[in-house]
Amino acid sequence: MMATEETGLRISVLASGSTGNITYVESDHTRLLVDCGFSGKKAIELLHKIGRRPEDLDGILVTHEHSDHIKGVGILARKYGMDVYANEKTWQAMEPKLGKLKLEQKHHFSVDQTQTLGDIDVSSFAVSHDAIDPQFYTFQKDNKRFVMLTDTGYVSDRMRDYVKNADAYLFESNHDLSMLRMGRYPWSLKQRIIGDKGHLSNEDGALALAEIVGDRTRRVYLGHLSKENNVKEIAHQTAEEILLKKDTGVNETFRLYDTDPVEPCPLFVL
Repeated sequence: MMATEETGLRISVLASGSTGNITYVESDHTRLLVDCGFSGKKAIELLHKIGRRPEDLDGILVTHEHSDHIKGVGILARKYGMDVYANEKTWQAMEPKLGKLKLEQKHHFSVDQTQTLGDIDVSSFAVSHDAIDPQFYTFQKDNKRFVMLTDTGYVSDRMRDYVKNADAYLFESNHDLSMLRMGRYPWSLKQRIIGDKGHLSNEDGALALAEIVGDRTRRVYLGHLSKENNVKEIAHQTAEEILLKKDTGVNETFRLYDTDPVEPCPLFVL
C-alpha cells in the first residue's frame, strides 16, 4: 500500500553490482524502476522485500543495453503491461534481447531530455561507457533531487555541473585498483574497466564526489561494486577518507551508505 503521509520521493537501491542493477523510485502517484538486471522472479522478490508490488509499477527507465541492466526488463514489461523508456540507439541495441513488447509500451527518452512521468520530473544525461548510447537519470519532485551516476569511465566537467548538489546520489565505486591489477582478469578486460569508457574506481569516484556534493546533499550510496575487484569495506573506507580529506562534510552534513548486489537498501525519503 502506498504511503499517504509522505510527499516527495521515496527510493530504494534494490540491488547494485557488476552482476545486476535495479533501483526503485516512487512518489505518491508514480512508481518507477531504473533498469532490471535480474530475472523477473528476483526483481519481484526484491520489490516484495521493501513492501512493494510489481503490478503497481508504472514504468522502467533503461540506462543502457548491458545484460546487468536489462535482463528482466522484457519479462516484467510483458507480465505487468508497464511502459519502458530508453533512447533510440539503446532501443535498437536492446530490443532483440527483450522479446516482444506492444508498441504502446515502447517510449523514447532522448539524452539531455526532461520528461514528466506522473508527478516526477525525470532528466537524462550522457555518460562515458562502452555501450551504444548510455545515459543516466535524475529525479526531481518538490524541490528534492535524486541522481544516479554509475557505468562511466570518468566524470566530465559537464556531468559534474549537471548533477551538482543534489539531495541524494547513487554513485559508482566499481573497483579497487590494486585488486583489479592483481586479479585474474585478462589484461584486455582490465584495460576496458580502467579506460575512459569503463568504470570509476573507488578513488576516482570519491574524488568526483568531492566536487559534486553540496550543502543540500544528505545521502550518498556507493554502487555498482565489482564482484571480483572490490568489497564494501574497501569502497566505503576509500570514499570516506578522500571525502574527509577534502572537507566535504561527510559524516556530518551527509552520510555514505553501502549497496548490496542481492539485497535492497531500506526505502528512504527525500
